[in-house]
Amino acid sequence: MTVTTLIPVLSYVLISTFSPGPNNISSASLGVLYGYRNTLRYMVGISIGVFCMLFLSGWVSTTLLSHFPTVEPGLRLIGAGYILYLAVGILKANYTFKADEVKPLGFAQGLLLQLFNPKLIVYGLTLFSVFLAPLTTNLGLLLLATLLLTATAFCATSSWALFGTIIKRYLHQPRLQTAVNVILSLLLVYTALELAEVV
Repeated sequence: MTVTTLIPVLSYVLISTFSPGPNNISSASLGVLYGYRNTLRYMVGISIGVFCMLFLSGWVSTTLLSHFPTVEPGLRLIGAGYILYLAVGILKANYTFKADEVKPLGFAQGLLLQLFNPKLIVYGLTLFSVFLAPLTTNLGLLLLATLLLTATAFCATSSWALFGTIIKRYLHQPRLQTAVNVILSLLLVYTALELAEVV
């Protein structure tokens, strides 16, 4: 892989991984509610799920999209609908209860989110079919690429969770609570529209 081909790959990976999405927004929200340490199990679950789904995407991408090119638009619409559902939930989030009244999401929830995350599937299929197709024929290279992508995803969710933890101390003010909910929800709405190729 040359420098000219590496730059588009890195741009796509970093923008897709660090931009607002279900993993990052939910990690930020949990960071607000419970702090970074109590969100860690959830993020580890996300990482394991990301690894599994990306490895699977790399394994099937070269044949799936070549035989069924009409699958991608459907996945985009399903993913956009799911992300809008998450946006509504975040918009109604209340940060006034005590952390011990509601348990934080754990490993299983983070893992399951990935298994039913069409955005991740579309991302993985696009990444491996457009940018990393040569790697999919070599199991070792596919495994290495998936590990690096998973590490990048963990860095992204950690960054968002830390952001949530930092702003937690200011969320006792109702106006600020509303502003944070609206901003996070709008970011998810934008993600959904982008995924559905509306914007």
